[in-house]
Amino acid sequence: MDNPLLEDQPQPAFSRIRPAHVEPAIDTLIADGRRLIERLTASTDEATWESFVQPIEEEDDRLARAWSPVSHLNAVMSSDALRAAYNACLPKLSEYGTEVGHNESLYRGYKQVHDTDALDSAQRKMLANALRDMHLAGVDLPPDAKARFKEINTELSRLASLFEENLLDATHGWHKQLTDEADLAGLPESARELARHFAAERDLEGWVLTLDSPSYLPAMKYAHSAELRRELYAAYTTRASDQGPNAGRWDNTHIIEDLLALRHEQATILGFSHFAQVSLETKMARSTDEVMGFLEDLARRCAPQARRELEELQVFASTHGGPEPLAAWDVPYWSERLRQARHAISDEELKPYFPLDRVLDGMFQIAARLFGVRIAAATGDVDTWHPDVRFYQVTDDNGEPIAQFYLDPFSRQKKRGGAWMDVCTNRLMSARRRQRPIAYLVCNFTPPVNGQPTLLTHDEVQTLFHEFGHGLHHMLTRVDYPAVAGINGVPWDAVELPSQFLENWCWEREALDLFAYHWETDAPLPASLYQRMRSARHFQSAMQTVRQLEFALFDFRLHLEYDPAQGSRLQQILDEVRSELSPIQPPAFNRFAHGFSHIFAGGYAAGYYSYKWAELLSADAFSLFEERGIFDAASGRAFREHILERGGSAEPMELYVAFRGREPSIDALLRQTGIMTASAPTTEASER
Repeated sequence: MDNPLLEDQPQPAFSRIRPAHVEPAIDTLIADGRRLIERLTASTDEATWESFVQPIEEEDDRLARAWSPVSHLNAVMSSDALRAAYNACLPKLSEYGTEVGHNESLYRGYKQVHDTDALDSAQRKMLANALRDMHLAGVDLPPDAKARFKEINTELSRLASLFEENLLDATHGWHKQLTDEADLAGLPESARELARHFAAERDLEGWVLTLDSPSYLPAMKYAHSAELRRELYAAYTTRASDQGPNAGRWDNTHIIEDLLALRHEQATILGFSHFAQVSLETKMARSTDEVMGFLEDLARRCAPQARRELEELQVFASTHGGPEPLAAWDVPYWSERLRQARHAISDEELKPYFPLDRVLDGMFQIAARLFGVRIAAATGDVDTWHPDVRFYQVTDDNGEPIAQFYLDPFSRQKKRGGAWMDVCTNRLMSARRRQRPIAYLVCNFTPPVNGQPTLLTHDEVQTLFHEFGHGLHHMLTRVDYPAVAGINGVPWDAVELPSQFLENWCWEREALDLFAYHWETDAPLPASLYQRMRSARHFQSAMQTVRQLEFALFDFRLHLEYDPAQGSRLQQILDEVRSELSPIQPPAFNRFAHGFSHIFAGGYAAGYYSYKWAELLSADAFSLFEERGIFDAASGRAFREHILERGGSAEPMELYVAFRGREPSIDALLRQTGIMTASAPTTEASER
């Protein structure tokens, strides 16, 4: 049969891809890859980049281009048939990846080229990474250990997919129908309209609240009913666990235990003490002590202020009829009331100034000023997976095409929650193929309701800029080799630099003047409202930072301290971290870890600290623009040249120093987040 996944087209033929196409395409491409590697490794003595490495890179890219739309569709248009096809391919891809990683002849060929061929710096870095990764894949293990390593890889892939499926099913497997409008007291009209929309989708009367972010977050911040907030909180924080309204139905408990045990076993097979050491082999951080020292130092600086912020919140709630003590489901509600009382500002007041289309236009103008690129909607018919999806062209100042990207902005059923950027195609430039990068940008914003455009909260504006920053990192690369082009090959604790860096422009008046206009009156964001927004920027900043540190320390300790004799000690470690750090302790039924897909189904295992690590880099990078002007052309060009264009082709600290002229300091991060540091002055030891 004709198979669109095997066609060499500029973009995937989404409308023609069917679940029945998936397995045959992947089987074909894996077989082609095996034949090529077998032929090339028959003799590696004369291996060169052109004769040995480049053909394998191009064949790997064929497989990546076929798998990318399948993986993407499984995330944004899930169905039982597609899920089955996707899951059927995971063990095959895992087996093939392990087989390649264990191929000693391939390893010798790469080493031959690395040691003897005349290579440019990006080629040499790519091969150094490949040799390192093959070592971490077990290429030099004895046969019995290789066999076990291969089994573990296959099982880890299966378990991660099952974890994500359970979380998706648990999220969409609960909703709350309300038939009395009084139960919605406090919710803004936009949240009520969305609740009506969700009810209509389900053919139900009244209103429906769900666990998707556009529904859940406003309810937790605005609903006057503490009982309703508690019910929502309980359902959300017990997803895919042994607790809550769907206890045991999609339970990730045993999956978590198996994932951690298998990661630890792999680490010991490779000669490491624990998985945290394996994780750091491909990151900027040089040791587990450095990571723990960084997190604990930041925690010491933030925890006292976080406790003071909670005390202030408790006093405010108590004097306005709130409970004492505050429960976990009370904190978002009373925090929003305190924020409004202190700064006279709310998401609902700001949203009219952030219509999605206007924000997009402003974001593209900012990219043009900083990086000299032009972004416009593609003309003509473009094959997409849903009518909401948009497609854009990225060109240079002279009109030369650079890249393309899809934007899927709205929440819907059968779509994974959250926001992300992913790779559709990588840049690849060789004698046989010239391919520009294409990205997926995915968000879960509220869809247009009753003729009103999508209006974003300021947090959602930051989310959009964040994912666009990742997209620019992928799309503006000038590296010709996919393995180190764009975000590929960038250490995980540096990959968030461009995304967090771009968020800064969401706070600057000069940038906001490009897009913050009232959707009905076209009036710009008033100066008084802007000042209130800025003054509220550091509201509960220590509590927010502590929350991220809680996640990071929990993740790192979970992998650093794993002991097969004791199991994960999942809840024990989480409770210890919370007791030492968090100003408020959640209820016993809370099962946060069961929905922590970043570390159990994503790439952040023993690496969640990367968000804070990269935030330090981004704050320090933005301080250059604070010094010179937020649209300083020379600084923008330098960031593009040294960070965005170079991708993973060099060590990130080398690239950062080339951009900034020095290594980063923690000072800018502490200033930007409004953390008071009198009790913990900056020292050389706190710098990297």
